[in-house]
Amino acid sequence: MTDTAHTHESPEHGGEHGHAHPSDAEYIKVALVLGLITLAEVGIYYAKSLGWILPVSLVLMSLVKFSIVVLWFMHLRFDSRLFRRLFVAGIILALFVYTIVLTTFHVWDRI
Repeated sequence: MTDTAHTHESPEHGGEHGHAHPSDAEYIKVALVLGLITLAEVGIYYAKSLGWILPVSLVLMSLVKFSIVVLWFMHLRFDSRLFRRLFVAGIILALFVYTIVLTTFHVWDRI
């Protein structure tokens, strides 16, 4: 693959509309952003006395990274809005269940 944008699902190949496929340079930029977020996660983990801010910030950064991976590497941003809504509903449900599990095990009392 080159740095030029490629179309996926062009009209000649049966697709109703095409979209520009991300270039290699765009993938490298996304990877760098993911690396910077990971670096921030590691740095925040070693910070002292953050209390309840630590788990909340780590979960939020993980959500951002997960969303970037799904949007760019799994190409969700090119799919139907229905798929995006299903993805967001799944993330909200997962966060709800995760919070219930943490509450059940009294994790919030230890922070």
